[in-house]
Amino acid sequence: MRNKQKLLIDQLDQKLLSFSETRKVVVPQRGWVNTIRTALNMTMAQLGTKLNITRQGVNRIEESEANGTITLNSLKAVANAMNLKLVYALVPVNGTINDLLQRKAEELARRIVLRTNQNMKLEDQGIGDEKLAKNIIELADEIKREMKKSLWD
Repeated sequence: MRNKQKLLIDQLDQKLLSFSETRKVVVPQRGWVNTIRTALNMTMAQLGTKLNITRQGVNRIEESEANGTITLNSLKAVANAMNLKLVYALVPVNGTINDLLQRKAEELARRIVLRTNQNMKLEDQGIGDEKLAKNIIELADEIKREMKKSLWD
């Protein structure tokens, strides 16, 4: 991986570190807006007043959040009206961005090495499992270092 790209990935992983615990957060069935509004004992009319919309408008916001069609701008406006902060991030399913890159590089390397080895076997020139594993690791390191776009094919 080029130094600049590696630095960017390391910085990104550092920024996303604070979200590592949020992976365990379960979104309430009726959405955050409804759940927090209800917990604060705030009516739809009261929230509507803060947002300059009707009670029905608040109901539409809550429904759109619950069914996943709400916009980030709408969520940000609701958060501001309730003296909250909207937190938004895309985080890797497992580990860090660096871990994701490593897994993708290893997958691509495995496909390339095994395909090449299959061709070599047809010519009776296949290599053993230990050598295959070593070649996969070396190629994965090279793919990751060069940040090949084929990583995402």
